[in-house]
Amino acid sequence: MRSVWHPCTQMKLLEEQPPIAIASAAGPWLCDETGKRYLDGISSWWVNLFGHGHPHIKASLTDQLDRLDHVMLAGFTHAPVVELSERLALLTGLGHAFYASDGASATEIALKMSAHFWRNSGRHTKCRFVGLAGGYHGETIGALGVTDVPVFRDPYAPLLRLAATVPSPDARGARPGESAADVASRCAAALEAWFIEHGDETAALIVEPLVQCAAGMAMYDPQFLRLARELCNRYDVHLVVDEIATGFGRTGSMFAHQQAGIRPDFICLSKGLTGGTLPLSAVLTTDAVYQAFYDDAPARAFLHSHSYTGNPLACRAALATLEIFEQQDVLAGNVRRARMLSDALAPLSAHPRVRHARHLGMIWAWDVKTTLADFPQRYRQQAMARGLLLRPIGRTIYAMPPYVLDTEEVEWLAHGALAALEAALAEETAIA
Repeated sequence: MRSVWHPCTQMKLLEEQPPIAIASAAGPWLCDETGKRYLDGISSWWVNLFGHGHPHIKASLTDQLDRLDHVMLAGFTHAPVVELSERLALLTGLGHAFYASDGASATEIALKMSAHFWRNSGRHTKCRFVGLAGGYHGETIGALGVTDVPVFRDPYAPLLRLAATVPSPDARGARPGESAADVASRCAAALEAWFIEHGDETAALIVEPLVQCAAGMAMYDPQFLRLARELCNRYDVHLVVDEIATGFGRTGSMFAHQQAGIRPDFICLSKGLTGGTLPLSAVLTTDAVYQAFYDDAPARAFLHSHSYTGNPLACRAALATLEIFEQQDVLAGNVRRARMLSDALAPLSAHPRVRHARHLGMIWAWDVKTTLADFPQRYRQQAMARGLLLRPIGRTIYAMPPYVLDTEEVEWLAHGALAALEAALAEETAIA
């Protein structure tokens, strides 16, 4: 604790609640130094797809380590990065991949590419960005500029070039008589109003497709993405979809934006890209964007780099992850697994203190009516005491487990999530 500064943590609180030392992991389970196990109900911050220590990914990494661990990607190339780029192009329809090591860096790359594209195209005024209220795209300076979560952004406001925001199509914001699609259409109208006034200076719209995770798993109708795509075409604005958390089957389809039947100008990927084994992110884009940088002049090139860009080990882990999807028909299996989980979680969804129970693909969320200011910490502690890793976002509890739970593990998750809620609410009663 004296030497490690933990992320997203008030370090003083660790004096009373020390971090749990994890010694090993296998499948959906984490095991601490005392031998106690915890079901990883949030996939270790949404990265682990097929359980910890998956044998196919481990074997691929071992093989790659015997061949090539790393080489700089400036002036060199290697088989894993080429094959991964080709496979991602087939999956998305976007044929040009640029690599980094984390989601925030992917956001930075997409924003820089978009603004630089317009500069190379002679439209220097198109350098602003717009996003959704409550949007989250990372915590580096550029990514914070398009993030609308005050607790992350406000301390650094003087350093930021803040993007504009338009209303979120979050279905929880439905007015009386409105459907989720109605909310999407209403918010798209607000986006059009922005474009009418500011389209000439706007480089890109950035959105988390279908689920705004850090906003409390805010879910919305695909109609918004369809309308946003049309509006971006009409007003000459790039559409950036941040699939960092929603990609690789989390929403039911391989990528969330595919449920709207659209093709974006940029896709940002990370988290599940390597199955939760190694840091890697990618930005995919179109031929038109790529061609705007293709020139004899170095100043027109995209001069952005990371030392570990396209690391062979990370790319090989990503290839192994995609091979698991192909070989095991993961998306079809998740339909069955999601049905089993939804049935098991029904008592939690029906709890009298739960509002807006919602589900999409392999994501479940529930808003809890509580007066506890420290509800997230209390709920997390109660879940951990029951051998379950769940980490609420404000008063929203959610589950985003790996795609490997069996029947007993499903019951463990469902029973523990409900029992932790009852225990946290009992503490509220005791305080009152």
